[in-house]
Order: sequence, then C-alpha cells, then structure tokens
Amino acid sequence: MDPTAPSSGDPNGGAAVDATAPSNTTVTLPALTLRDVPRLPAATAAAAANPIPNPISHHPYFHPPATFYISPGDVSLRHAFFDLASAAPSPLVAYRRAGPRAGIAVDPARARAALVTCGGLCPGLNTVLRELVVGLQELYGVRDVFGVAAGYRGFYGADADHVRLDPATVDDWHKKGGTVLKTTRGGFDLNKIVDGIVARGYTQVYAIGGDGTMRGAVAIFEEFKRRGLNISITGIPKTVDNDIGIIDRSFGFQTAVEIAQQAIGAAHVEAVSAVNGIGLVKLMGRSTGHITLHATLSSRDVDCCLIPEVDFYLEGKGGLFEFLYERIKKKGHAVVVVAEGAGQELIPRTDDQKREQDESGNIVFLDVGPWLKSELGKWWKREHSSELFTVKYIDPTYMIRAVPANATDNLYCTLLAHSAIHGIMAGYTGFVPGPINGNYSYIPLEDIAVAKNLVDVNDHKWAWVRSVTNQPDFLKPKD
Repeated sequence: MDPTAPSSGDPNGGAAVDATAPSNTTVTLPALTLRDVPRLPAATAAAAANPIPNPISHHPYFHPPATFYISPGDVSLRHAFFDLASAAPSPLVAYRRAGPRAGIAVDPARARAALVTCGGLCPGLNTVLRELVVGLQELYGVRDVFGVAAGYRGFYGADADHVRLDPATVDDWHKKGGTVLKTTRGGFDLNKIVDGIVARGYTQVYAIGGDGTMRGAVAIFEEFKRRGLNISITGIPKTVDNDIGIIDRSFGFQTAVEIAQQAIGAAHVEAVSAVNGIGLVKLMGRSTGHITLHATLSSRDVDCCLIPEVDFYLEGKGGLFEFLYERIKKKGHAVVVVAEGAGQELIPRTDDQKREQDESGNIVFLDVGPWLKSELGKWWKREHSSELFTVKYIDPTYMIRAVPANATDNLYCTLLAHSAIHGIMAGYTGFVPGPINGNYSYIPLEDIAVAKNLVDVNDHKWAWVRSVTNQPDFLKPKD
C-alpha cells in the first residue's frame, strides 16, 4: 500500500462497501497517518546520491524474484478491521513494512555491529542472536559482528565483554535455552554506554529485551542524535509475558504457553489423584495474564483462571474459596492457575516491602502462589475441618523461561532478526521490528517503549475463558 495514495477500505484502490447498505453505497474511510521511523542523515544522503545495490541480488546461491524487495511505499495498517457504522471513525494508523530493500544505504564493508541481550531470560534469545549473526554475514557480508556480554553494562565493561561472532560460533545456539551472551538487569549509565559504543567503533546496535530495554534504547537513540553520531539502533522486543504493545506477540510466548500446559497437566493429575484435591499453578505474568489465559484455554483442565487484570476476593459468598469448595463437591477436585501479578493488593505488606524495588525499578512482587496455598489451607481447616483436603502447588517459572524455543518461536525469532537487519541496512534507526496483523513492520522505538498489551477482559478471549471454567465474576455483593 502506498501511503501517498488516496485512502480507501480496499488495498487495491476500491472503495469500502457497507454490507448493511445497498450494493451501490460507498463509505469513505479517514485519512491514513504514517508513523514513520527515522533514517540516519548520512544514509539518506547516500541513498539519494549513490544507492548501494542490495548484496542479496548478487548472492551466489539465492536469486531473489522481482517481488522479493519491499516497495518504498509499502505500509501495514495498525488495525485490521474497522466499524464503518461509526459516526467518527478513528484515523488509520500505518507503519512501514519490514523487509529487504532493493537499494541499501549502508556499506557492509564499513559496518560494525553490536548485539546485546538485557533483562530476564526468555525462550528464543539465542535464536535471535544466531540469526542476527548469520543474516548480517551471509546475506549482507558484514564481517565485524560482536556480542556484548552482561546487558547494557557490557558496553562500558572490559574488552572481554565484547566477543567476535561468526556463523560457525553460533551454529547451535538456537538449540540452547537462556542467552550465551549472559544478561543482567540495571546498569544503565547512558553516557558510559554511548562512550563505549563510540570507542569501539560500532555503527549498528541490536538491543534485545523487554520494556525496560526498549526505554533504554530510546535514550541511546536520542543521545546518538544529540551527539550527531552516524550510528543505528534497533530494539528487538522480548518478553515471555507478551506484555509489549502494538506487535501481535513477543517471542518466547508460544513456548511459555506450551511448557505451562505441562505444569497444568501435572497439577491436574495431582488433584484428581487426591481426596478433595486442588492443583495450584503459578505462572509468569507481572502485569498481564496472557500466559495464564492462553494456557487455560489450551489445557481445558483449569477450573479457575486468576490474572492481574481481574480482581478477586477469597472468602464470603461469591468468593474464590466458596467457588472452589462447590467445584470440589461436584467434581471431586479443582485446578487453579494464577499469574504472578494477580491478587497483589490482597497480600499484606510491611512498609519495607511496599518500597522494595528490583534492579530495573519494578516493585518487588510478593509470591502469590504460596500465600494463596496457605490462605486456602487456613480457610478449609476453619470451615471444613472434618473433611480431607490436599493442595499441590507447582511453580514452573524458571523452567518456562529457561527452555529452548519451540518450532513456532524459532521461526518467529528468525523473521524478527532478519527484519531488523534489513531495516538497519536500509539506513533506518530508532525502530522495532514486529508483526502487526501478521505483517512485519517497523515501529518507532518510542511507540513500543510506552505501549502496553494488557488482557482485554471485554473481548472474546476472556469470554472464552469464562465459558471454559464457568468461574464467577468475583464481584463483592453491595452492603
């Protein structure tokens, strides 16, 4: 789609038709707004004066078809569907499509790339690193590719923190969990980081991490501009919780749901095998319940799904404990899945705990799993002491995030890495690659850094959860 063309509901140029209106009725959609990503000034000038043919066109083994390269006018729409009956339709927001360009703005012989992983572990980190190295060297011929150890602080660390990488070195990295480069939280000293990048002559930075890493990448990008540096930076969004906004999903999420199902299956076996048994599983999800929601829908064994976006209470009519007791009386067992960020407001905190933060500046969460198990045990003993009761608690947190990526995430990581490379080589900077409605696109870093992907409890997915579990709303009756 060409962003300069007249806006219409049909990507082929036709007018959108209202299905509820006569066949000769047309509807005019609002104008299209392009959220563009910046290019390096030097790259823009070079591309205009003397564009470099993409080396892929001269690849010894691969001959791209005419449709391989992305047109300069191709964009992806932020929203895939619209309400034509709306009196005031929202503006159509678009992003540049990701992919290889016929002409590039960066000389591969002069490029020097730095790859860094930050924050917590996530399935697929090593796959992204591997594909960045392989793509840079085998597609574009960039020979100077370095891995920076220990997160952002590695940029101002010792020379040993900067390791030269090549396809042979990273050959089997995609089969490993974690990150071979090692990772840390915190350590973000902007001036030291940028000084370290400049001192080692890096011209490209690939930062792989979650929302904190993306905010750091925005600061680095702004500092590059302030200093007038001809250095590109891209952020590759990583969070097992799938809480990064705009993009369809973050890598590692599919693997997390798959492993979470195994934990739920074990909890179900334990619950069924006990008299009045409850299987309790805590899954990752500080601010969002995507893993818990999708694992619930996938397993079909869950009786109650608790996520941060939905409040609940424990005791009294309509509370969690009453619901579980009724479910046990009906089925003989129950399975509860809770996200780590759910119910935090119910857990008593000391003054010190209210102020405690981790190295990334996040409030330290109290462990909802053991607390919920303890409270359930106290309640049962108080209300139903004459009946047998068993709770089996499973916390697969570190197992979930430490495993290698599954096939779906491995493919996704490859496409993300290549999209990032194509964008950098085209001269773009300050962007994040990611799928929007299935179309890989380039999104401004600052958009990603502030966008959140919370579970929409008014959409169909949460309604499906409710239909599967038949759990109550957990709304306290009014006095």
